[in-house]
Amino acid sequence: MKRLALILFACLALVAAGCGSDDDSSTSSSESTATSTESSSQSAPESSGGKKTKPKVTVPSGAPPKQLEIKEIEEGTGATAKAGDEVTVQYVGVGYDSEEEFDSSWSSGAPFPLTLGAGLVIPGWEEGIEGMKVGGRRELVIPPSLAYGPEGRPPAIGPNETLIFVIDLLAVK
Repeated sequence: MKRLALILFACLALVAAGCGSDDDSSTSSSESTATSTESSSQSAPESSGGKKTKPKVTVPSGAPPKQLEIKEIEEGTGATAKAGDEVTVQYVGVGYDSEEEFDSSWSSGAPFPLTLGAGLVIPGWEEGIEGMKVGGRRELVIPPSLAYGPEGRPPAIGPNETLIFVIDLLAVK
C-alpha cells in the first residue's frame, strides 16, 4: 500500500510540474535596450520557420525613433516575402510609451495570416515584413505615422504611440 501511495505521489508531482503556467508574458524595462529572445534548439520544416518560443520584448531607453527601425534578430533561409504574397507570422506588440504588451499571436494561440500590400495592416508592418525570409525574426520599431497615428487604438494603444513588434515569418505563399 505504501508503494502504491509513493508511485501515485510521484505521478502527481510529474503532472503538476508539467502543468505549470506557460504564460510567457512580455516584460519591459527601460534599463536595457536589448531585445532578448528565447529559441528552441529543435528545428522544424522550413515552411514553418522552425520551432521558436515567444520573445521577450524590452523597450529601449530614450526618445522613440521618428522613422521605421528594422532589426534583423535572426535571418531566415526560406522564401522572401514581397508585396502580394500571403504570409503567416507570429508576433508580439509592445507600446513604446506604455511598455505594455497590447497584442500577441502567441497569446491568442494562432499564427496570423495576411496579404502583404493589401492595406489590411499598419504601414509599418507592410514595410517591415517585406524582404523577410521564412524562418526569420525581426524587431520593428514603428513610429506613429506608420502605426495608428494621433487616434491611437484605445484603450491599448495611446495617441501617437510608437510600437515595437517582434515578428517571426512562418510561411510565404
